[in-house]
Amino acid sequence: MYRYDQYDQAIVDARVDEFRDQVRRRIAGDITEDQFKPLRLKNGLYLQLHAYMLRVAIPYGTLDSRQMRMLGHIARTYDRGYGHFTTRQNIQYNWIKLEQAPDILADLATVEMHAIQTSGESFRNTSSDQYAGATADEVADPRPWAELIRQATTFHPEFSYFPRKFKIAVTASDEDRAAIRLHDLGLKLVKNEAGELGFEVYIGGGMGRTPFVAPLIRPFLPADHLMSYIEAAVRVWNRWARRDNIHKQRIKILVHDLGQEEFTRQVEAEWQELVKLGIDVPRVEFDRIASYFAPPPFETGLSEEIDRSDPDFAVWLDQNVKPHKAPGYAIVNISLKPIGGIPGDASADQIELMADLGERYSFDELRVTHAQNIVLPHVRKADLYAVWQALDAAGLANANLDLISDIIACPGLDYCSLANARSIPVAQKIAQRFAGRERDLGELKLKISGCINACGHHHAGHIGILGVDRKGTENYQLLLGGSGAEDASLGKITGPGFNEDGVVDAIERVTDRYVSLREPGERFLDTYRRVGFDPFKEAIYG
Repeated sequence: MYRYDQYDQAIVDARVDEFRDQVRRRIAGDITEDQFKPLRLKNGLYLQLHAYMLRVAIPYGTLDSRQMRMLGHIARTYDRGYGHFTTRQNIQYNWIKLEQAPDILADLATVEMHAIQTSGESFRNTSSDQYAGATADEVADPRPWAELIRQATTFHPEFSYFPRKFKIAVTASDEDRAAIRLHDLGLKLVKNEAGELGFEVYIGGGMGRTPFVAPLIRPFLPADHLMSYIEAAVRVWNRWARRDNIHKQRIKILVHDLGQEEFTRQVEAEWQELVKLGIDVPRVEFDRIASYFAPPPFETGLSEEIDRSDPDFAVWLDQNVKPHKAPGYAIVNISLKPIGGIPGDASADQIELMADLGERYSFDELRVTHAQNIVLPHVRKADLYAVWQALDAAGLANANLDLISDIIACPGLDYCSLANARSIPVAQKIAQRFAGRERDLGELKLKISGCINACGHHHAGHIGILGVDRKGTENYQLLLGGSGAEDASLGKITGPGFNEDGVVDAIERVTDRYVSLREPGERFLDTYRRVGFDPFKEAIYG
């Protein structure tokens, strides 16, 4: 994994010193809140309903045990004993005191972490496949490219004052675990017929008020030209973006308004001019970055046998453990979705335990997923039972990966000043309603947002829930048929919304109809796409 060089450390240390002075001036009243707001947002600090919230960057979701322990330390020392892992592979702390925020950033800097690019109108944290470097179905590890993007865009003048935020995801597998087509810019590593490495480029995806699935803008971009192409796309966006209307400033609106063909034409023309200037990152610099992502020293000759005699372990093994590219190893998914718990939350003790397990059993490496879970990417099969026992003792052995209780949910109205409705209680009630029945339903991805900004990715849920405000009352709209995977699609609103208990009942009616209609081997999404919308709407409303 990537390690800071002297430039990285100098940048982060200087940012901490600058922010400490800015906070001092704000507390002293030398600057107003309006003057302070853009400064704090550049450092990932939001003012929410009850307190400040700090969002810490975990670039492409990769971190080591000392970094994970620092996240636990911050939860215990500066928050209320827990952190919330997010859908951009970051972590948020919801109870931060302003005067302590610079100390948190200083602590993060000691373990090569920061809060840059987690807020404001700039490039956000670049996300990637949580199985990168461990799965056999990728053409190459996409994380060096994600790190290249991070380095090339940090404080770049062309990328510092965007019309709105800009989100990038990078993957390298046909199975899209990074939801690239629901990003402003989605990149898929591929090889052409000559065996050369390049990218499929998707631009103009996103959720929120106006959701779009990104169209394919370029089927093959030579890998060496990645940064010039990104700059070309951003220049076109900067040139034409609707800076006069906050609801029309995202690049997805421009792609839609210009049309895929015209937008592509303008990007290609801009890119040809940039190529002439030779602004791409030299190959030697990429090779330097890529050297940090060399595979771990996997042992050879390991046994593939696993003792499945413990039935609870066997269930977890089947649901949460995935194949690894190296014989004798496996990928372990740690669910942060206990029945009745808050999706994505982990206590300081749990965070530190996961750090210990990563250090001992996974070559000192952990991953945060966009589904708000944690991954140990490189675990020997011989160690799986010991890992499971430790997780089970800590309440982290929920065998529900990709099941209906593995819910993605934003913090909602319990914390967020933008939310219209609560997300957490709805997620808890759904998980409790389906407890013990999740595996009977098979893969079913349920996602909840507390407002139209869609931080819970409700548009991409097989079943999605959107909380809205209806004349001062929390109301929940139900959506069906969304997907953030390689078969990306947007969910369709079923009809009138429900109250908190009513939406749980409606979901049960939907799943009952699915069970009555499904054919052998079908997921919920498969059945929905085969039979269509109407049978489910009839089940919901009668």
